[in-house]
Amino acid sequence: MILPVYVYGSPVLKKVAEPIAELTPELKILIADMFETMYHAGGVGLAAPQIGKSIRLIVMDASPFAEDDPIAEGFKRVLINPELVEFSDEECAFNEGCLSLPKLYVDIKRPAKVRVKYLDENFKEHDEWWEGTPARIVQHETDHLNGILFVDHLAPIRKKLMSSRLQKMAKGDFTSRYKTKIG
Repeated sequence: MILPVYVYGSPVLKKVAEPIAELTPELKILIADMFETMYHAGGVGLAAPQIGKSIRLIVMDASPFAEDDPIAEGFKRVLINPELVEFSDEECAFNEGCLSLPKLYVDIKRPAKVRVKYLDENFKEHDEWWEGTPARIVQHETDHLNGILFVDHLAPIRKKLMSSRLQKMAKGDFTSRYKTKIG
């Protein structure tokens, strides 16, 4: 089922999400719905707060970036209770967008590599180093679980320059090709 994506100004996007204690049939359905929603909206990652659920769950598929980043080929994951436990010193900038901030793209610097600990859709533990597009996506989506949006990484002056656009978005003054919700 395609779910509405919560947009900038929705309180759920600023909350720290709760850990998931167990794998349930409802969680498996939610994971499938999140993938369907993400693909429908043209995204490569989606965190549960973006669909109104304040739980520590991410779905991602980096494959659309495979032409520019071979690491992204077939890189599809479910992350339950992810933790970013180590980062490289090297950083790289990328023009990020977000389904919760429709049609807004900004260059954001993030570590080039990250060590990720998480449970998969079968509650199996993983501890892996990721780089390239997958590292970028997991950092962006994990921010969502911590109540952080990519615009929160901007210098205050840059954020101030786009404050009018963000305020309009929070009031529903934007267009999107996928279902959205404010609140």
